[in-house]
Amino acid sequence: MTIDARSVRTDRLSTFVREAGDPSAPVLLLVHGNVSSSVFFEELMEDLAADFHLIAPDYRGYGDSERKVVDATRGMADFSDDLAALLDTLGVEGPVDVLGWSAGGNIALQLAIDHPGRVRRIVLEASGSPYGFGGTTGLEGRPVAADFAGSGGGTANPEFCRAIAEGDRGDGPTSPRTTLRSFYVRPGFTFDPDVEEKYVDGMLRMSIGEDVYPGDLTPTDTWPGVAPGTTGTNNALSPKYLDQSVFARLDPVPPVLWIRGADDQIVSDTSMFDLAQLGRLGVVPGYPGEEVCPTQPMVSQLRTVLQAGGGEVTEIVYEECGHSPHLEHPERFAQDVREFLLR
Repeated sequence: MTIDARSVRTDRLSTFVREAGDPSAPVLLLVHGNVSSSVFFEELMEDLAADFHLIAPDYRGYGDSERKVVDATRGMADFSDDLAALLDTLGVEGPVDVLGWSAGGNIALQLAIDHPGRVRRIVLEASGSPYGFGGTTGLEGRPVAADFAGSGGGTANPEFCRAIAEGDRGDGPTSPRTTLRSFYVRPGFTFDPDVEEKYVDGMLRMSIGEDVYPGDLTPTDTWPGVAPGTTGTNNALSPKYLDQSVFARLDPVPPVLWIRGADDQIVSDTSMFDLAQLGRLGVVPGYPGEEVCPTQPMVSQLRTVLQAGGGEVTEIVYEECGHSPHLEHPERFAQDVREFLLR
């Protein structure tokens, strides 16, 4: 099986795309997560190429795609519009199936919301909450603070951002490699060394700054001292700009297969990347308490929105699995996806 890798110029930007499978087969669009690239899908593409025409682009500013400002005030719409433009340029007609991993799940939902004719079925892999990342509570995604403090560009660890910008390939506590080993997968999971290097490459090949990742920030007197800015990926994931609960009101609601790991530390009802959870654990100082700044139940929020739509929703939880089921349980994941999309 050969993966064709090339840049495709659309009317929005130059998008780097990995493509595999028979062009006459059903299209499956693969959308990667934050701080990654389409290289993370190469093994999955090998597993699925016999059944699908696979299209795996890099986000704007990620991997080998063109660096362009992410307008966070549109939520995830810059990314979903980029995908729609790519499908147009590739001459893909009719609805496609979409698999979104982590923040890619939010992009898949946005594509269905803004371009409903484009999406037939959705596979959500460890998808983020429809109310974004940080700054909300309750099943209905109620904002914790009026200025949405605790979400946006200021929530990223600056040492982690610096490590990416400097091309850090080491195993220090804030390095991309350590983050990959400790959070992208369940601690204790080991990669083939060559594969790990490829994934570290994918993490390092992204733009660091206010325009792409993590984005700008707004200082605030509200704990933890940062509120969202207006540009960059993490601001696009702020609930100030992102509310995808309207997905439940689509007609029809696309069938959804939702696969997640039981040990996911990134997208969780007790996420180790939620500043409120870190404050509750004493990692971030000055925490005002659960009554003032409750944690975000990310998984429960997503389940509530999916169930509200009344459509077909299949939730599968993999035991002994972190944030990347397709990396940790590749054969099972490919088979679950194949069965869902081909039935």
